[in-house]
Amino acid sequence: MLVALILPGCSWFPAVDLSPAYKPPEYVVPASWRGSSPFVEAKPADDELRQDWWKLFDDPALNRLIEQAMAANPDLQAAAERFVQARDVMMKARSQYIPQIGLGFGASRNRQSPDTLFRAPDSPIQQNTMSLGGIAAWEPDFWSALRNATRVEIYRAEERAADYGLARLSLQAEIAADYFTLRGYDAQVSIYNQSITLYKQSLMLVERQFAGKIASALDVARVESLLFSTETKLAQIQGQRQVTEQAIAILVNMAPASFELEPADDIRVAKFTIPQTIPSTVLERRPDIASMERRMAQANRVIGIARAAFFPNVSFRLGGGYEGTDLIQLANSFWSYGAGVSMPVFQGGYRRAQLQQSWSAYRETEDLYRSTVLNAFREVENNLSLTNRLTVAVNRQDAAVGANFKTQTMTMDLYRGGLASSLELIYAQVNTLAARIDLVVIKADLLKSSVALIRALGGGWNRRQLPDDDQIQPFGTFQFVNLNKPPPAGGIDVNAGTNWVNNDLTKPSVP
Repeated sequence: MLVALILPGCSWFPAVDLSPAYKPPEYVVPASWRGSSPFVEAKPADDELRQDWWKLFDDPALNRLIEQAMAANPDLQAAAERFVQARDVMMKARSQYIPQIGLGFGASRNRQSPDTLFRAPDSPIQQNTMSLGGIAAWEPDFWSALRNATRVEIYRAEERAADYGLARLSLQAEIAADYFTLRGYDAQVSIYNQSITLYKQSLMLVERQFAGKIASALDVARVESLLFSTETKLAQIQGQRQVTEQAIAILVNMAPASFELEPADDIRVAKFTIPQTIPSTVLERRPDIASMERRMAQANRVIGIARAAFFPNVSFRLGGGYEGTDLIQLANSFWSYGAGVSMPVFQGGYRRAQLQQSWSAYRETEDLYRSTVLNAFREVENNLSLTNRLTVAVNRQDAAVGANFKTQTMTMDLYRGGLASSLELIYAQVNTLAARIDLVVIKADLLKSSVALIRALGGGWNRRQLPDDDQIQPFGTFQFVNLNKPPPAGGIDVNAGTNWVNNDLTKPSVP
């Protein structure tokens, strides 16, 4: 037992692994994507997308927000802690196939009555007893049930690492999408304010004409209706902007009342290119696919555990020590050792049901893995198509805005000269405002779809970022210091001892 304890993990002991040979499914996928995007290079390239992909938009405010969120977002930090917990659960499973050793000490002082029945005349009335002993037990794990249980937890920890990568990418994409939504609202607010100023000028013009008996009260009412309805829309957009700003505040670990983003008058569409991936490489560059594959590997090992239940279970036990008034004397020693073999003979189909269930659970993970892959392809194709078509829409709508401006200017000149009615002027102004708002909405949609495209391509994540199996162990078998947190693995670290620095919700963690 001592030799088994000293050798790491008892890997020297011969055992039979009853798990099926594991190999992830290999899918036949298209050679290229159906859709195309102006953000993606025309020719396929093996170059990976940069991990700080948000810097492609060249927006310092967006860069600052994502850095703040990466440093202090509570959901992201919770995902890192779940990875740490999974590593510790693996260590607990690993400890089960290492010999277990325990020590015990006991002492007592006893007194019996002189009139105790059957008491020997010369026996003492009072007696002191002490005992010191130990026990060791070990299960050799001939059928790798304990080893497979440990491997299940290793794979689960790797799944949590992939989940952390997904949480980080989702956080980055959510901040970028909310940010571009907010900038779209800013641009709309600016347009509505410009239109309100124009409509007020138009109202002053119509009121002067009404005073001079040139325009009617109907003309005044029409312009007033346009002005008031535009002010209503402005208030609605301002409310939506505040809600979006508050959503960003929560993502960067700040209370909404302490967070504010300076408005911008325009929304700018960034021009950049990202490496085009082929469909087969998406399987290696999306954390959700890697997470599901690790879950499938876990289910494969569970089959081996269920198979091991059909074979005998062997265990060894050793105990001994000293007992008596004079503790350390060979004559007062006691010891025992033994081995046990157990094997259920009939359990009414329990083990067979467990094995069949494990096979079904494995096939379920295969189905879910295929579903995850298909969803990844759908997201890439959707956003390739959206970014392509929205780019065309931005160009066409920009031309439409220019045409509406010309119409509005000429109609205003005609109205001043009495050659156009107020209805024609209002119609031209409404069309111009609608065209400008539509252009802003399309630009915001284009930016958000480009973010979604980058997210669908993995956002610079790669399966190589997952920790290796031998990196999952959080501490050494004989390590008893520095246990507040494990060393980082797979680039995932936690703020043990300094988590309190994020408790101030009135200022960002990153200046």
